[in-house]
Amino acid sequence: MIKKLRVTVDGKPYEVTVEVPDEADAPAAAAPVASAPVSRPAAVPAPASSPAATSPGGPNDVVCPLGGRVVAVDATVGQDVKEGDKIITTETMKMNTFVCAHKAGKVAEILVAVGDTVEEGRVLARIG
Repeated sequence: MIKKLRVTVDGKPYEVTVEVPDEADAPAAAAPVASAPVSRPAAVPAPASSPAATSPGGPNDVVCPLGGRVVAVDATVGQDVKEGDKIITTETMKMNTFVCAHKAGKVAEILVAVGDTVEEGRVLARIG
């Protein structure tokens, strides 16, 4: 049997047509099966992260804007950079993010390598 129904989704009414099998055509309902009580798994504590991974960064720190994986280190220690120069490239969900120098100076330290997984807020490099 075909029925027309009106349903409302997120405040918008829609008219839909559904097929409801006749009782004679419907298969016999299966007997209910008793199930064992479901228990929740114990909460697993989050792994402790190193202070460098979550520190907000100082005035010389180049900080990761978005968690992901390092796919390129575009600067070298000792290299002079201008504000806006690309220092590191990360990838998140198949999209590259360029992490750039926030000020002019000399790259004092690179704290990650290609392939490293990084979290948002992690210090990636330092500019002296």
